[in-house]
Amino acid sequence: MTTDSLPRRLARTHRFTLGVPVRPEPSPDGTTVLFLRGRGGTDPLTCLWALDTATGAERLIADPAALGSTEGIAAYSTDAAGSLAAFALDGALWLAGTAAGTVRRIAVPGPPQDPRLDPAGRRIAYVSGGALRVVGVDGTDDRPLAEPEAEDVAYGLAEYVASEEMYRDRGHWWSPDGTALLVARVDDRPLARLHLADPADPHRPPRAVRYPLAGTANAEVSLWLLGLDGRRTRTEVRWDRAAFEYLTAAGWDGHGPYAAVQSRDQRTVRTLAIGPDGATRVLAERRDAHWIELLPGLPARTAGGALVDTADLDGTRHLTVDGEPVTPPGLQLRAVLGTEGEQVLFTASDEPTETHLWTYRPGTGPRRLSSGPGLHTGVRRGATLVLTTRAPGHPSGRSTVLREGRPALPLASRAEPQDRTAAPELLRLGPHDLRAALFLPAGHRPGDGPLPVLLDPYGGPATQKVTTGGLWWDQVSQWFADQGFAVLVVDGRGTPGRGPRWEKAVYGDKATLPLADQADGLREASRLRPGLLDLGRVGIRGWSYGGYLAALAVLRRPDVFHAASAGAAPSDWRLYDTHWQERFLGHPDEHPEHYDGGSLIAEAPKLRRPLLLIQGLADDNVHPAHTLRLSAALLAAGRPHEVLPLRATGHRPTDEAVIEHLLWHELHFLRRSLGVE
Repeated sequence: MTTDSLPRRLARTHRFTLGVPVRPEPSPDGTTVLFLRGRGGTDPLTCLWALDTATGAERLIADPAALGSTEGIAAYSTDAAGSLAAFALDGALWLAGTAAGTVRRIAVPGPPQDPRLDPAGRRIAYVSGGALRVVGVDGTDDRPLAEPEAEDVAYGLAEYVASEEMYRDRGHWWSPDGTALLVARVDDRPLARLHLADPADPHRPPRAVRYPLAGTANAEVSLWLLGLDGRRTRTEVRWDRAAFEYLTAAGWDGHGPYAAVQSRDQRTVRTLAIGPDGATRVLAERRDAHWIELLPGLPARTAGGALVDTADLDGTRHLTVDGEPVTPPGLQLRAVLGTEGEQVLFTASDEPTETHLWTYRPGTGPRRLSSGPGLHTGVRRGATLVLTTRAPGHPSGRSTVLREGRPALPLASRAEPQDRTAAPELLRLGPHDLRAALFLPAGHRPGDGPLPVLLDPYGGPATQKVTTGGLWWDQVSQWFADQGFAVLVVDGRGTPGRGPRWEKAVYGDKATLPLADQADGLREASRLRPGLLDLGRVGIRGWSYGGYLAALAVLRRPDVFHAASAGAAPSDWRLYDTHWQERFLGHPDEHPEHYDGGSLIAEAPKLRRPLLLIQGLADDNVHPAHTLRLSAALLAAGRPHEVLPLRATGHRPTDEAVIEHLLWHELHFLRRSLGVE
């Protein structure tokens, strides 16, 4: 183990994210771009900065260390003019003047969550103790607008499935004039109560969490219009909540408040206009035989009131404006980043390994703003565009400020440099044209003989690993390759970026086709590169769904896969959340065969290959019960296996020692299991 190995650098740099500028926000006049960034590539204390677009000079606005904090600034909100920025830090509320760089604490009665400045810059709305409160920017007139009626009720925050599965991480929205708010009320009392314990500390009581297990009740979510005098102007937004229990999106623009709601089976989504009396009017309705795929930033409206949304037609996910597709066949919409006037800023892919930044304007149609391989995104306000590109050598992004007629300005990154840029060979494999990446050891030559193989997939819905973005997981795959493996990463059916038919091929069965694509990808890669891959020594590793796929591989296909390292692997889909699991498998009471057919526990007696199960004991996404039940089933069937519990670790390890040494542990397990010296 070297003193400055990749695992150690990944841990020290938080996977090369420290020191990278994030959350850029141009001012309306284009003179300033606010952003968050640490002082260096190993500094977790994220500061608020401003870039002067006339001179290119940076100004430090808010430094957590100077404010006595040991935490970084995670997010901030601004008024419409960009002259004020509010943020929460160490249980306190802070307000910064972005021009002068003044920062002062706003006294509030409890720790604030999600503070939001009103567009006029007069007040800050925030959540504390489940109550939605407002306070003047001068620190006066702090008061609640809505207070929880019971434990496990909260106003102004997103519920679990909204933040995890719907791209909605907010629960309150200001009116454009700053005189009222649209507020979500979340009642978690119908949810199951799960517990997370720390077995290493028996004196500490278990932590209870509310969790919507598949097939059980969801949180009860309602919307309210609140005036600044609180309950005297409190109006409930009315829609058929029994038929549409999911609130997938909401907002308030120049045409009034709006919301999108979804049926429990996720096959219907309605976009609603909300009137002052709480009555709703259907602006649009979308239906799908499998599920409606939700996208970030949708729905939205232009200044003229045109509804911006999406439609799946003949294998393409189109951008639509007022119900009409405005993007061509084959260009797959990924996200809408905002509207300004009648212009729409969005990301889309015509090649799944790349994502580009596009704009649409009536009369001129769609136009691509980015070029070259990579994953491109951006934010625009007025005439100022901040373009962010993730590409090899820049795994966490390179951001550039672009203004017409002026030189481009970089948002300087202070991330740690990489010693070596991973340069996998990108492949297209088999009849399904599977996108794959092949990593080989540094200095490997064709005559060096066959290499043991390690598949390193995610392989399922929501995540691509095969891109030209040079993301941190490419560095991990390259590191395993440099330890003597040929590492193959395959994006199979169900992964995003290739359109609705590709994604929805896994409906009802998230196991069979994704696993077949891993096996087929391995066979096709061996055919394309004869003599390179030793098919008698094949391992597979993964995390979350990738961990599920790794465990499934050695259970179902021991003829192909000879060892597996499975981290945070869901073993029983009934133990996962409603919105995610029912999207693909339906309701477990209506389709029990979909759940039983994908259960790792049911297949435990088949194990005859080495299997390492890794589980964070504080994981509230994939509960430790998944791994413990699978291990119990394996033991009951007399199937030897290994379990590595990670104390005080959530769904993704954050402790530096765990991040570093976990990779070494996996490496030693795979070498031992595959007979690799």
